[in-house]
Amino acid sequence: MLSPSKQHSPAYTSADNGQFDNPFAQSSSDAILSNDGYIEPDLDLSGQSTTRPSYPPTSSAPPTSQPNPFAQPTGRIGTTYQPQAATTTSGYTGEDTLDEPVSVTIMRDLRQVALKLRQVLYPQGNKNVLRDWDLWGPLILCLALAITLSAEAPADQAVAIFTGVFVIVWIGAAVVTLNAKVLGGAVSFFQSVCVIGYCLFPLVLVSFITIFVKTVWVRLPLAAITFAWSTYASVGFLSESEIHLSNRRALAVYPLCLFYLVIAWLILIS
Repeated sequence: MLSPSKQHSPAYTSADNGQFDNPFAQSSSDAILSNDGYIEPDLDLSGQSTTRPSYPPTSSAPPTSQPNPFAQPTGRIGTTYQPQAATTTSGYTGEDTLDEPVSVTIMRDLRQVALKLRQVLYPQGNKNVLRDWDLWGPLILCLALAITLSAEAPADQAVAIFTGVFVIVWIGAAVVTLNAKVLGGAVSFFQSVCVIGYCLFPLVLVSFITIFVKTVWVRLPLAAITFAWSTYASVGFLSESEIHLSNRRALAVYPLCLFYLVIAWLILIS
């Protein structure tokens, strides 16, 4: 027999009615919490924390440096940019000449030879022309001199004179160059041979004239003038490269004068 107090309790009252109270049911005191007051759990089912950090998020961008108010300005202030003009060189341009026609190559070489011959006739011009050495001009002048001198010789001596003149020119130019190198000259071998060969041009002109002029009194002044001309031109071109000779310059010039003197003598007696 239950006491009257138990009979009036809610649990037993509902039990008598066939219903039981849900111990997990939300009480009336929880009704004061609205949806905005929902409390998020600290851990989710996976065990990871769901609590949001209280510090502000950081940015991944690098910090920007503040301008220094005490820094000095640099650069050209108050000037405008001027583009530089392209510079050109007068030397080898790197152009491929393997595929060009042979006639173009021959004409270019002939123009260079003519320019150097004109420079020999006027030694006071651009002396840098002969720095770009070649052996085509000396070879042509040597052949022309040997042919003109052998043309006036007897038939049985023509071959010997041609060979002798050819050997004298090339061996003489090589000996003069080696003499200058031994004495301390700064000129290169082939450049010296090129200059000595091109400076034969006045003597070659006189050798053509002597074919038609047989008078010795005409040949003698012509040979003397062209000898002095060739010597002066060659010494003027080689003097800039023989600056290290100092007081031995006469020893380098003497073989050069002797070389042209022998050629002038051959032209005179031919």
